[in-house]
Amino acid sequence: MLIEQQAGVLGDGALELVSEGRKIADKLDEELTAITLGDLSTEQAGLLARYGASRILTIDHPALSEQSAELYSQLLSDIIRRHSPDIVLAIHSTAGADLASRIAARLNTGLVSGCDRVEVSPEKFLVAVKPIYGGKAAATCSFSAARPQMATLNLDAIDLGTPDPNATAEVASLKVSLELEPPQTQTVDFIPGDPRSMDLSEAEVVVAGGRGLGSRANFKLVHELADVLGGSVGATRMAVDEEWIERERQIGLTGKTVRPKLFIACGISGAIQHTMGMKDSKVIVAINTDRNASIFKIADVGIVGDVLKVLPELIAQLREVMQQTTRPSLNQVVDAVSDSQR
Repeated sequence: MLIEQQAGVLGDGALELVSEGRKIADKLDEELTAITLGDLSTEQAGLLARYGASRILTIDHPALSEQSAELYSQLLSDIIRRHSPDIVLAIHSTAGADLASRIAARLNTGLVSGCDRVEVSPEKFLVAVKPIYGGKAAATCSFSAARPQMATLNLDAIDLGTPDPNATAEVASLKVSLELEPPQTQTVDFIPGDPRSMDLSEAEVVVAGGRGLGSRANFKLVHELADVLGGSVGATRMAVDEEWIERERQIGLTGKTVRPKLFIACGISGAIQHTMGMKDSKVIVAINTDRNASIFKIADVGIVGDVLKVLPELIAQLREVMQQTTRPSLNQVVDAVSDSQR
């Protein structure tokens, strides 16, 4: 497992990745090793152990201060060659996908990127399943010869397993003395993407509006809630046809497929044409006046009420939360949704 971490803190999806890796390792009767660039705190290493890591290798090298995927890929490729793992998995994040592709090229092996799940075939080969055609179909890929077998897993597709509170792992620090090739690129700065303009498929939070908003003027409430959450705005086909929002923001069979951590459906009834594009979101919050609306069948949290009254209250609740924190957590958002119903 290639585990992302920053300043000793595990990156998004690290525990989910280890949980998934544990299942694969158990089927193959193999040890599960987690590799991180840089040291981990005792607490963070303990978390990896409880979620399935048998061994944790932390890599120590002066190049780690360079913030260079080129240098990192050289270090990790050398470690993988020396330890000869049969399978290498990583999270399909911006950094993880970049690093995994570089490593696969250096090792002259195959890589299946952006997978929804991984399995083991009867022949003990890794089988990776990834969405294609905008999530409307899936491709199944297996490795018969290439080693190591490499895949990156979509964060929103992995479930967090049950931790073993008594589990421990061997932790070892590797001081690598490898002489690295000088990088051809240099990282100057990190500029976060603007959720208002980023592709919907990349958004972690999506607030979508439908017929229930009633007008273009009312649709501004959807934009306002998205701004408070640092999320992106989506819409049903009807809202797009009414020109309340640009067509590139449409979600559904004839639009984008999204799987954010949080999806808030505002005034959306839940027609199959729309829900096929968002049903796999991690947490779905639905607001609708009709308690029999189809959207409530797939929602994790439902509010039966007038969206034009609920949204201003929800926005106010979240702004109160924002006074204590830069960005509300998923639990805080759900709590604010619950408070807005009172």
